[in-house]
Amino acid sequence: MKKYIVIGNPIEHSFSPLVHNYWMKKYGLIDSVYEKKKVEEKDLEHLINKIRNDEIIGMNVTVPFKKKIIPFLDKVNIFAKDTQSVNTVKKTKNKIVGYNTDGPGFGKTLDNFYSQTNSKVEAIDSILSGKNIFILGAGGVTPSIISILEQRGGNIFISNRTRGKAEELKKLFPNTQVLDWGKKPKAYDIVINTTSVGLMKDEKINIDFNDCNKDEEKLFYDLIYNPRETNFLKEARLRGNKTMNGQKMFLYQAIFAFHIWTNITPEIDDELIKLLD
Repeated sequence: MKKYIVIGNPIEHSFSPLVHNYWMKKYGLIDSVYEKKKVEEKDLEHLINKIRNDEIIGMNVTVPFKKKIIPFLDKVNIFAKDTQSVNTVKKTKNKIVGYNTDGPGFGKTLDNFYSQTNSKVEAIDSILSGKNIFILGAGGVTPSIISILEQRGGNIFISNRTRGKAEELKKLFPNTQVLDWGKKPKAYDIVINTTSVGLMKDEKINIDFNDCNKDEEKLFYDLIYNPRETNFLKEARLRGNKTMNGQKMFLYQAIFAFHIWTNITPEIDDELIKLLD
């Protein structure tokens, strides 16, 4: 049996096994199985050795290990190197290689969102060019998002409860502006929550966004996909803002990872969406 896993801490909320096992069955990979595993940092080297010994064929990596996994790899692709973030691992020609599919997955969601919500379809880089984008959180997936947004001309503001982590990201992305937690840019078009606040039902991000009440142009984007609507998104919807959760990004990054492992590009079909719902 070919084994694939996703590792993280926490990991209980992950729908990755549901998605990848669905595709494995759909595309006839009956000798393959995908599981989730809660691990500690001390387990990372052991897991990489399992990939080296073909006990694990492919691995996804989620918070808080996307950067911490890198020292144990033989090689990383260009995007993973630039963002210092790996979410997909595979053995290729006896080398353990790390990839980043978060960035491409995120970019794909914006392509689709703005092409569907604008009557005049424009190139995505021109849509984002000059827009002020406020990012909450500096962990896991944040470098991947900043890299994509900067490539497309966005002005990036970032705030993290621990300011030092945001300052570390600024070393990678010097044009990023760091704000103290609770502060907002004077003007912003998109707000993206990359934190884990919202995974639990009663959790709230205690930042007041009432200044954009009834502003139908502002987009509030939460990378959390389970639950489907966090309090962050619910409050934005009630204010009259545009909202989007992380389901599409999750699926698109999964498509890219699945292709890296199997050379198959899977589809997002109605049955898969029903499984996630």
